[in-house]
Amino acid sequence: MITLHHCPQTRSMRTLWLLNELEIPFQLRSYPFDRSLRSPEFLTLSPAGRVPALEVDGERMFETGAITEYLCERYSPDRLGRSTASPDRMTWLVWLHFAETLSQHVAALTQQHVMLYEDHMRSPIVMKLEAARVGKCFDAIEARLSTPIESRDYLLTSGFSAADISVGQAVYMASHFVRLGGYPALEAWYERITAREGFKAALPNGGGIYSQDFYAPWPLE
Repeated sequence: MITLHHCPQTRSMRTLWLLNELEIPFQLRSYPFDRSLRSPEFLTLSPAGRVPALEVDGERMFETGAITEYLCERYSPDRLGRSTASPDRMTWLVWLHFAETLSQHVAALTQQHVMLYEDHMRSPIVMKLEAARVGKCFDAIEARLSTPIESRDYLLTSGFSAADISVGQAVYMASHFVRLGGYPALEAWYERITAREGFKAALPNGGGIYSQDFYAPWPLE
C-alpha cells in the first residue's frame, strides 16, 4: 500500500498528480502547512519536516525527485518515466530535476509574500530578484518548447511524461507571482497539461497556502 503525506499547494502536489496519472491505489493523508510538520511523529517520515513523504510497503521516502524516479521506475518506466534504454532518458532526468530549481525561487517568493506577515519583514529587493529568477526559468522552458527546428507539445520529443508533471506543478506555483503572458509556448503547454484530470484532482479542495490567484510585486508601484 502507498500512503502520501501531503499539504495542498506544496511540492507534494507533484507527487499527488503523479499518483493520479499512474492510476494505482494509494491513501492520502493531508496536513495543514503548520507546525504539525515538526511533530516527532512526522519527523520519522521526513527528517526535515517537509512534504511530500511517501510510505510504500512499509518503507519511507522523502524528496520529490527521488519519489518521482522511484514511482516511475516501478510503475511506469516507459509511459511517465523513461527507461535507461530510452533516447529521452537524459532529457527526462534534466527536466525532472529542473522543477526543483524553479521551486526554490517560488519558495522564496512564497515566504516573502505569504509567510512573512509583517511588512517590515519583507524585502522588495528579494522579491524582485526571485521574480527575475523565475522569469529566467520561464525563458528556459519557453526555449525548450519552441526550438527553431520544431515546436513541442511536451518537454520531451517522445511525449507527455513525469517531467511535464514536475515542471508543470512548479509553474503552477510560480504563476502566483510571475504571469505566463509573454511566454506563448509555455502558456500553451501549461494549458494543455493542466487540462488533464490528474492535475485537476491534485488541486486543493479548499485551504492551501495561497489566498490569492496572483501576488503583485510589493510594495505596489
